[in-house]
Amino acid sequence: MTVRIANCSGFLGDRRTGPREMLEGGPVDYLTGDWLAELTMSILAKQRSRDTEAGFPTSFVDQISDVLALCREKGVKVLANAGGVNPHGCAAAVAAAAAERGVDVQIAVVDGDDVVGRVDELQADGWTAEHLDTGISFAETGLTPAVVNVYLGAWGIVEAIRAGADVVITGRVSDASPIVAAAAAHHGWTPGDLDQIAGAVVAGHLIECSAQVTGGNYSFFTEIDQPEHPGFPVAEIEADGSCVITKNPGTGGAVTRESVIAQLLYEINGPDYANPDVLARFDRLEVEQQGPDRVRVTGAFGEVVPATLKAGIVADYGWSAEMMVLVTGDRRRAKADYCLRQLWAEFPQGRETFEDVVVNLIGEEVENPATLDQGTSILRIAVADADRALVNRFPRALVEILLGGFPGMALTSPPSRARQRQLFWPTLLDARKVPERVTFEGRTWEVDRAAVAAPAEQTPLPEVGAGAATRGDDNDASSAGNSDLVSVPLGRIAGSRSGDKGGNATVGIWALSDEAYAFLSDWWTQENVAGLLPPEEYSGLRLWAIPSLRALGVTVTGWLGLGTASNVALDTQAKGLGEFLRARHLQVPQAVLHSIGSR
Repeated sequence: MTVRIANCSGFLGDRRTGPREMLEGGPVDYLTGDWLAELTMSILAKQRSRDTEAGFPTSFVDQISDVLALCREKGVKVLANAGGVNPHGCAAAVAAAAAERGVDVQIAVVDGDDVVGRVDELQADGWTAEHLDTGISFAETGLTPAVVNVYLGAWGIVEAIRAGADVVITGRVSDASPIVAAAAAHHGWTPGDLDQIAGAVVAGHLIECSAQVTGGNYSFFTEIDQPEHPGFPVAEIEADGSCVITKNPGTGGAVTRESVIAQLLYEINGPDYANPDVLARFDRLEVEQQGPDRVRVTGAFGEVVPATLKAGIVADYGWSAEMMVLVTGDRRRAKADYCLRQLWAEFPQGRETFEDVVVNLIGEEVENPATLDQGTSILRIAVADADRALVNRFPRALVEILLGGFPGMALTSPPSRARQRQLFWPTLLDARKVPERVTFEGRTWEVDRAAVAAPAEQTPLPEVGAGAATRGDDNDASSAGNSDLVSVPLGRIAGSRSGDKGGNATVGIWALSDEAYAFLSDWWTQENVAGLLPPEEYSGLRLWAIPSLRALGVTVTGWLGLGTASNVALDTQAKGLGEFLRARHLQVPQAVLHSIGSR
């Protein structure tokens, strides 16, 4: 029997009415959501450092306590990673809120993910916490971890559900884990049901970012007829792991084949998607429109249960501040340079005084501007350094040159204060060294890791090519022919979705026709992709392909430095990188454009 799993939150600041909307909008068996992200963990760590009772999203407590009675009435179980760095504190707050409303609710906690207190022990046992991309051990940074959280899987949540919990609150688990747990508990899966679990991982990956799969963050946004108040998604998961992605009737947004493909490509590093419970393969995925706002996804399969779990180390990493200056009229570049010359003169080594500096001049100069908006650009200056006093001096120095600056100089806000900068360090930890715990009805027990890691019959890997990274590097090479080339934006023939993974940027694109994919799969090379990117520094490109989705992608390693919490660039999460690439031009055969039509 199908299980209906609803998402009601994609991040800490998502729509607060999400839980009630999903419960009142249609039938639901489980209510899930995602309240955590790499940046959120940094924020919660700061909160806990100031108050040991804090460290979880208080907005979640308000959201869920408002609907607990409705959940009990409808028999809906709540599975949430909203425990942050203090899941027991979050559970206590929910219990208190339920008691105030006279709602009898059984709450379980799944934890064990927080290993910050065991770092010395783990290091003595040989754990070097090597960075996933650079291979550098964390000890070489010389920093002290503020938080070390391991991404747990689904089986602790499953045990809590089977024990009778109405609400399960976890610490750090993978984004898909609550959805996987709901499906596993409902269908009676075991850890060896790798293909089914892989299918649920796909469903979880699709709905965990809320409206991103119902038309949000979508390249072809003008095709969404009702963009107002997009509905949150529902995954209908079958016993074989296949799913239908849909939304409650009457809500805004849209669920289409392409909106689903866009979300499938979000923040992945290729067709192998590592999850704590299975290495899920996307090579054979098929996405089919079944009807209005109903998209069926099949073909996921599980390769193996990973022996290691991803861990995220958060550590304080100096200070940063930013200011914005209005630059109006003509000769804006010259005015910006004049401002920077004056600003850096206030520091002993000029710009080099700071460890990190980013300068952006936003807004092109327009000849004969008709409005003040057309005639104004924004000069953004961000600095970072280990010296807090030095960083605090920067905004004050900018204010002090205000009356002696270029003509029309104005600031968008008063001087800012230095804010704590934190790095996010992705690494791996032996799964056997992480005791996943369930606390429910006064007792605590550990999940049997040996049972979770039990070997299973593996599905053979598909016969797929080595990927676009190994193809030829002729810019004009194409199975569609290389005559009658036209210079068009990449976005004319493909959609995109981009995001962050630690210090990396991920970009996935999907071609709009078979001919476009044939052309792009030849064109998608190290040299050509590097030519599309803006000139920021990065350490490498990892290219990949998923032919069944007409999809190509790239992970730009090092694009975000040491992660979003320490980055001082304008787009700290690479959210706009995919759309930037779609605006870049390349030479495309006329036949490819004809295959797409007027879209």
